[in-house]
Amino acid sequence: MFSRRNRRTTRPTSPALVTAWEALDAGDVPGALRQVRAAGEDQPLAEVALVVGRAAGSAGFTDLADASAALAAAPEDARALYDFGYACIERGVPALAIPALREALRRSGGALPVLRELVSAYEGEGRHQEAVTELLRHEDGLADWPDRYLLVYNAVLAGDLELARRRHALLSDPEDARWQPARDRQNRVLARAADAERAGRLGPADVRGWQYVLGGTVLGTLSPYGFDEGMNGRYAWLQDTPDQCLRGLLRLRTLLDGAGVRPRSVSLLPDRDSRILGLAGAEVLGLPAEPFTPGRPDTVVVAYDLDGLAAHEGGPELIGELFERAPGQVLHAHACCWTDPPAVTPDSAALLHQSVVAPWGAQLRQAADGGVEQGPADDRPEAEVAAGITGADPSDDAGDGACPADGDAEFAAFATAVAGTWLRGDRARVRSAGPVPSSRFA
Repeated sequence: MFSRRNRRTTRPTSPALVTAWEALDAGDVPGALRQVRAAGEDQPLAEVALVVGRAAGSAGFTDLADASAALAAAPEDARALYDFGYACIERGVPALAIPALREALRRSGGALPVLRELVSAYEGEGRHQEAVTELLRHEDGLADWPDRYLLVYNAVLAGDLELARRRHALLSDPEDARWQPARDRQNRVLARAADAERAGRLGPADVRGWQYVLGGTVLGTLSPYGFDEGMNGRYAWLQDTPDQCLRGLLRLRTLLDGAGVRPRSVSLLPDRDSRILGLAGAEVLGLPAEPFTPGRPDTVVVAYDLDGLAAHEGGPELIGELFERAPGQVLHAHACCWTDPPAVTPDSAALLHQSVVAPWGAQLRQAADGGVEQGPADDRPEAEVAAGITGADPSDDAGDGACPADGDAEFAAFATAVAGTWLRGDRARVRSAGPVPSSRFA
């Protein structure tokens, strides 16, 4: 009987999972997992485990391969379901964990360890409203730490500030000191939300407001393209311009003035992109420029793109130095990726993008034959390139007409509203709402 069952389950029979299996036959592990995701969450878990286990084995993930084999052999066992879900989360594919953990939660009678892993999987996929729903369903059995804390956290990320505030007010102080930083962080988040609401409604499309609530970053400019198509003021692929760089620096100046922050210098980071923008920033702010030194107070540290800084020699160490800001030290990043945010959260960001090419980088252009070619990078001295920024035109781009008003007056009002909580942000990586980045399989 065992051998007969084994033969019956050596490969999936669901059409969608058969397609995934065939992708594995061709050696396409990422393609197979994309097929599993696309198949939806109602596929037979034993067959999902077969595909995932084979993919994990190909990738050398023995923990996930072993958990998949156990689930394929016993798809109704709560422990096997939980172990599979846990391993999926650990290996960066939380979407595949969700159906198994939901079933494990049902079969375990709402066991808290299972619930916490399911919430973790939902968080990994940005499905915060579903995490809230699940936590509320089991609220009578929740502990304050971490469970009700997680309820508040996910309520904020789901945009339900009313629920977050109600549950936050009921949270006891953590007895375990390890939870105190989380408590303090949540206090700051809700304080920032109160300030941001003074500047606007904080609706679901208010990317500037939510960027500030979640991490304390003030977003300088909004993309005027595709606003009502889900971009909400964020860029996708962007060929940057000196005009946009100047707009960002002028918004930074407005922010500093509105918050009453009086820096004494601009600190130049060592990568070329940041040095160019930093030199321009010093001119715009009327401040001397000097090389970055950790711990220098009352200075604006200017980065073009923090991911670019991280790739520079010694960059990871510099990023580490920027986690703990000195008094009056402000970190401004011109371009921040919103699908895979930098390791450290800036105090100010000019724009959000998925992919960006600096104005002086090798940008695409129209070729003589009417096609598209990549032009050369601008290798002029940094001061010359920076002068092109300070002499640019900072006028707003009209875009496609769908973006809400984002003039200087609207931005100044926001800067004034959040002055009380600005520079008390959270330094660790903060992800904006948006598509989930590729997993480790991809």
